[in-house]
Amino acid sequence: MPLYDFHCSQCDKSVELLAAYDKTPACPACGSDRMQRLMGGTAPPGKSKAIVSAARARARREGHLSNF
Repeated sequence: MPLYDFHCSQCDKSVELLAAYDKTPACPACGSDRMQRLMGGTAPPGKSKAIVSAARARARREGHLSNF
């Protein structure tokens, strides 16, 4: 699910929320349902390669073959 910026036209606040594309959440500040969806920023790259490498090294040390 992508992050979107929402702008409330009633209270003029902007928030970043995790929401499905077909859903428009209520404003957390005033409760209004008049939120305008804007595209949010991209997420920074994660560290999944390091996590996978560590899990595989641990499995290799313990003799498990399921993580190879």
